[in-house]
Amino acid sequence: MKNTNNDGFTVVGTNIEEVKRKNAESGMSYNEVKDWLARTTGGRGTAIYSNTDVEEIKRKNQTIKKND
Repeated sequence: MKNTNNDGFTVVGTNIEEVKRKNAESGMSYNEVKDWLARTTGGRGTAIYSNTDVEEIKRKNQTIKKND
């Protein structure tokens, strides 16, 4: 809840701009970390984060099997 005089502080005295600045400097968000982990380590249930073309992989696998 914000003060009615709009001085940049909440009712309890929190400096809104400082909180925004610290958040911007704090690193990745929770969802950014999940996305990064899914892209770099793989794992189960991470397909929504994948940029892999599944159909292309299937075609490549079929080509490899035919050539063996």
